[in-house]
Amino acid sequence: MTRTEPSESAPGFAVCLTHDVDRPYKTYQGLYYAAKSNPGYHLRTLLRRENPYWQFEDIMALERDLGVRSSFYFLNEPSLLETGSLSDWLEPKNWVEHLGRYDLDSESVATAVRDLDEGGWEVGIHGSFRSCDDFDRLRAEKRELEAVLGHEVVGGRQHHLKLGPNTWRYHRELGLKYDASPGSSSENGFQHGYRPFRPFGDDFVVFPLTLMEVSLPDPGSAFDEAWAECERLLDEAEANDAVMTVLWHPRYFNEDEFPGYRRLYRRIVERALDRGAWVGPVAGYYRTFLAERDSGEESSETETESATAGGAGRSPSP
Repeated sequence: MTRTEPSESAPGFAVCLTHDVDRPYKTYQGLYYAAKSNPGYHLRTLLRRENPYWQFEDIMALERDLGVRSSFYFLNEPSLLETGSLSDWLEPKNWVEHLGRYDLDSESVATAVRDLDEGGWEVGIHGSFRSCDDFDRLRAEKRELEAVLGHEVVGGRQHHLKLGPNTWRYHRELGLKYDASPGSSSENGFQHGYRPFRPFGDDFVVFPLTLMEVSLPDPGSAFDEAWAECERLLDEAEANDAVMTVLWHPRYFNEDEFPGYRRLYRRIVERALDRGAWVGPVAGYYRTFLAERDSGEESSETETESATAGGAGRSPSP
């Protein structure tokens, strides 16, 4: 396997915004958090009609206000009752995945997927826990998401950032153009380099993850410390013409349970735009700057998108 960096003329400094849709519904988590603190609040959230983890509309409003778009990666975790063996059923972590799963084709989730897509946000695949080593599983998940979406997806990220020895080959064979999995939930930074790279030397590109919100000091109690780390990463990205990829799970936009995270995300985007960075979804960066242009028509269309994304460094808005 080769590892080459794209040589195309691309912006020197970019910030790709991403959201992994792991748990759009608060279920067993309410009991877990109630056992740790504030039991009255967490137990009430299980009985309300309003779901505190359903943050799609709020995120869209926030990003629309900033003039940017982002990537949402949807998970299609299979039911343990359908795919699990007896040994699987005895493993607690498998039940955590099972109890938190949701159905892509449910009316509420399918509507959210289509609303995001129609509004200019990217919808991508969040490969399930075992799909990194299971080509057929990953293929089925891609087909099911595309059936809801109505067209092909460009790329995505694996659940728990889990990669196997053949995951990228599976992605490429299935027609995906990029993966955004390499990274850490406990450490942030540019451990995998400052630019996207091509592991096979062809049009398949890997976007390393720079920052996940849980790797930061809790902004609810230490906002200045959390922001100092974010600003340090922005400084490093700008100084090295880097593509910085940021992951903020949707539930962290709920200020009641995760105070400070929404404010911190907004500040990251505002500061990146102030510095003249290109800011937008991963697929937007890929299509605008890295995709091969097979015809004059496609080239013209991409150049138009790129021009729309210019000016203040924002991603295309409808």
